[in-house]
Amino acid sequence: MSNRDVIVKRLVMSINQINRWVDVVFPELRQVFKDVSCKGAIATLRLFPTPEEISSMEPLDVMRGWKSLMKRQPGSKKAQLLINLAKSSIGTGQALDAYKFHLEQLLEEYDLAVKQLERVEQQVKEVLNKIPFAKKLLLIKGISEISLAGILGESGDLSGFSHGNSLLRHAGLHLAEASSGKWKGQIVISKRGRSRLRRFLYLATMSLVMNNPEFKAVHSHNVKVKKIKKMKSIMKLIGKLARIFVGIARRNETYCPNKVHVLIPLAA
Repeated sequence: MSNRDVIVKRLVMSINQINRWVDVVFPELRQVFKDVSCKGAIATLRLFPTPEEISSMEPLDVMRGWKSLMKRQPGSKKAQLLINLAKSSIGTGQALDAYKFHLEQLLEEYDLAVKQLERVEQQVKEVLNKIPFAKKLLLIKGISEISLAGILGESGDLSGFSHGNSLLRHAGLHLAEASSGKWKGQIVISKRGRSRLRRFLYLATMSLVMNNPEFKAVHSHNVKVKKIKKMKSIMKLIGKLARIFVGIARRNETYCPNKVHVLIPLAA
């Protein structure tokens, strides 16, 4: 997972550099493809990156180029829009050979990062299959293999923790008093633990709130009925997730949705 983090940073860096290149040479490309790193935009940059090349083409030619690189390619309307925008582009028209060479290098870096990310994530999945309780944790709707691998990579064997609170303390998510000498402050999250474990626990909980019916119901009840602030509700759910994870790992149990419940009083 540490290796994956390095690759993700390189991938994000290469995407940012491609975005900058598009801003200089063909900014109108974003009117056709909102995300410059999507398959259609990357295929366009590979085949005909400059407005000068596209403006002299027919929609059918553009579509044929897309078809050579993509199984599902954009239609004729997008091809025509791309050509029209290329004809009136405000991108630079100078040193295009140098810009094209630079783009080739950026795409090579992007391709390498994507390929390495696929390989390392495949290895992560293979390692997870060897961990006895990992399969039961993945049965929880909303828990992805990558988020689980991130938690296990930072925490180690969850069955070694006596309680979910021990996992929270390991992550630095336990409460502590912010004080200095004679001065006493508020009770806050200590953050004296593994920062990456905090990040993966937070991301996993956010995924559960969006995709898991039980966690979604608890979060909604906390915010709408108990009037708890959203972030405070998320922090409470991180604690619940930690207790569920440690409980399943220690007792080799299966996730029980009924245990993650919320009692909502009936309306009068």
